[in-house]
Formats: sequence, structure tokens, C-alpha cells
Amino acid sequence: MQVSVESTSALERRMTVGVSVERIETEVNKRLQQTARRAKVPGFRPGKVPMSVIRQRYEDAARQEALGDLIQSTFYEAVVEQKLNPAGSPAVEPKSFEKGKDLEYVATFEVFPEFTVAGFESIAIERLQADVTDADVDNMLEILRKQNTRFEAVERAAENGDQLNIDFVGKIDGEAFAGGSAKGTQLVIGSGRMIPGFEDALVGAKAGEERVINPTFPADYQNLDLAGKTAEFTVTVNSVAAPQLPELNDEFFALFGVKEGGLEGFRAEVRKNMERELRQAIKSKVKNQVMDGLLAANAIEVPKALVSNEVDRLRVQAVQQFGGNLKPDQLPAELFEEQAKRRVALGLVVAEVVKQCELKPDDARVREMIQEMASAYQEPEQVVAWYYKNDQQMNEVRSVVLEEQVVDTVLQKANVTDKAVSYEEAVKPVEAPQAA
Repeated sequence: MQVSVESTSALERRMTVGVSVERIETEVNKRLQQTARRAKVPGFRPGKVPMSVIRQRYEDAARQEALGDLIQSTFYEAVVEQKLNPAGSPAVEPKSFEKGKDLEYVATFEVFPEFTVAGFESIAIERLQADVTDADVDNMLEILRKQNTRFEAVERAAENGDQLNIDFVGKIDGEAFAGGSAKGTQLVIGSGRMIPGFEDALVGAKAGEERVINPTFPADYQNLDLAGKTAEFTVTVNSVAAPQLPELNDEFFALFGVKEGGLEGFRAEVRKNMERELRQAIKSKVKNQVMDGLLAANAIEVPKALVSNEVDRLRVQAVQQFGGNLKPDQLPAELFEEQAKRRVALGLVVAEVVKQCELKPDDARVREMIQEMASAYQEPEQVVAWYYKNDQQMNEVRSVVLEEQVVDTVLQKANVTDKAVSYEEAVKPVEAPQAA
């Protein structure tokens, strides 16, 4: 086998492979002999068909199969010989495919980038420090109560925060428009669910009252036919209901699985969950900064094949998340390309850190993480046992732990500054940068 390799770009390789005719004929003959043992040809007993007949009938198919297998096997022999690490499948172009002659083909493919991860010292990390205070727990209790608000019918005029049941018909220039009418809609005044001015105009309305209101659609409204136009809505108020917050009692606590300990037991459970959320939020923000820093300090070119594969995965995820009748390949690739490039680059950089620093998942940390996740369930021991019986889930946990060990490795050399903040600030999601 003869092999030559040409670098056509930083990552693309053009490899020419030559396979001797003797090797080809050996493979063809091997297949013909296998065929002869099982071929059924009229006039001959199985296994007794003359090779000349077998060759006449089956040689073309045997040759095509042999050439396909030879291209596959010699490609991998060649990349091993040349110490290449392909990223994705090759594009194969036959150069010489004639019977009785050597096979020659060209395989074009990308390789994984070769690089050494560096620059840990240049990465700046702001690590948040926070505690869950009694006031934070009090605030969370109020949030939980509001999330379980019940509405009870009242005879008075509607106030901000009340829930109205309404029918409405919307018109623009005297003509009804699509989506502008509904019956029996539940609307909480002040929720911001309707266009600006709609909810405010219903303050003071009573059950049985009809009001005509004239809100204006925002200039940037998603329906361009309505954007910036003033509508006339005829609204009938069917009922007015006032919010009633649940009491902090055993019935309320039971909604969250707390059946013993009363208020103090419930507060302790809420605090435990908040502390778990706080740890995860701080850890996640540190990890994001580490990953951003690694990418900034190690700019690498990524194989197009890997980016394309990642785009396909993101398309599938998008369809699964948003549903509808779309198929993944109907979503434009450019919507996901930047995200895919980042994910591929980050995967390569993290893998190189693991390799350079000879990291392996720490078994104790794996178990600690599983126990942390299991503690959110009523029977944590069963959850832990389930993880240890499920290889796929265990591998996912090991991958997460390994990423945490990468973060810890970087933090040992990075420029880390601790910052004391409130619980709310620590758990607040990081806002995505605005598009230019």
C-alpha cells in the first residue's frame, strides 16, 4: 500500500492511497469462493458450481464489494500509518478503478487540531460568596404563597392584582381582526399579559359591566399588521375575584411534601433547598467564567465536520423543545453555527486539559454528586441505588464531575477574586449579551 498526504489547509488533509492489484484480486477471489459454497445455480448441486460459472455470474458484484471494503480498511490503515486523527468521515474520490490495475483513490478529510492548553494564569474569575439568611427564607415563603394564590369572587370594583373573567371583541377601523376576540378569558390585572393600556383600563370595573377601551399596539408588536395601531375593544366583565394567599399551615406544607415539623420544619426544608440552589448557582457561574477564559486563552480552529454534527444536534434539540411540525433540517444552519463552534471548541479544549493534567473522575465526588441530587427526593437511598444500576446515567455524572475537576484545576492557577453578595444576586441568572 502506497500513501502520500498533502495538507490543503490547517486542518484539511488530502491523502492518496494506492492498493496493489494482487491485494484486490485476493479479496475478489475470497468473496467468489464464499459465494461458490452457497450459490444455487440451475443444473448444479450446491457447492459444485464450476468457478468459471461463479465468476461469470458474480464477479462484478464481488469486485464492487471488495473495492468498497478495501477503501474502508486501507483508509484506516493509512491514517494509523501516517499518525493522523480524522475528524469525521472522508470524501473519497477514485482515481484508478480499472480491472487488472492497482486501485488508487484520494480521501479528503479534516483532522483534530493539535495544541497545548495554556494561559490559566490569565483567566480572571469573580467567585461569589453568599449565605441564606432568615430574611431570604421569609421572602421565599412569600413567593411560595403567591405561587399558590387562590382567587375568590368579590362584589366590589376590580383592583390591581384581581383576576377578571372577561369576554372581549377587538376592532381596528371598525373591522374585527384575527386573534382580537375571546370569551371566558381569565386575566389578572397587572400581569402584563395584554398589550399596554388594556389591563389598566379595567381597574374599577364590576361584574356585569361592559367597557369600551382603546389601547394601542406597541410599535414593535410581533404582528406587523397591528403594530402601532389603536384598537377598540368592547370588554364584558363576567366576574371579579380577589387574590387570597394561603396560610402557612400543615395543609400548605403538605403541598411541598413536608408532613411533619410544622412551620419550623417547613422553614428548614425551604432553607435546605435554597442552600442547594445557591451552591449550584455559584458553581455554575464560576464554571462559565472558567470555560470562557479557557476559550479566550486558547483560540483554536475547529473541524467543519464536527461543527456540522453539532449544528444537527442543536436543530434536533430545538425541534424537541419548541415542537410544531418543523423538521430539524428545515431550521437554517446559520441559526446554530456560532453556538455549535463554541461547543465544539470548548469540548476540544476541555478534553485537552483532561489529557494534559491526566484527570480521571473522582469516585468520591461522583458519589457525593449523586447523593446531592438524590437529597431532593423523598427516598434518596432509592435514587442513589438507581443511579448505580444505570450505566448511562453514571457516565453522565462522571462527565460532569470530570468537568468540575477541570474547573478546579484551572482555579488553582487562575486569578480568583471573591465577592460577597446577597442570596438573590448570587442565584440571579446571568443575562445574555444584547445583540449589536
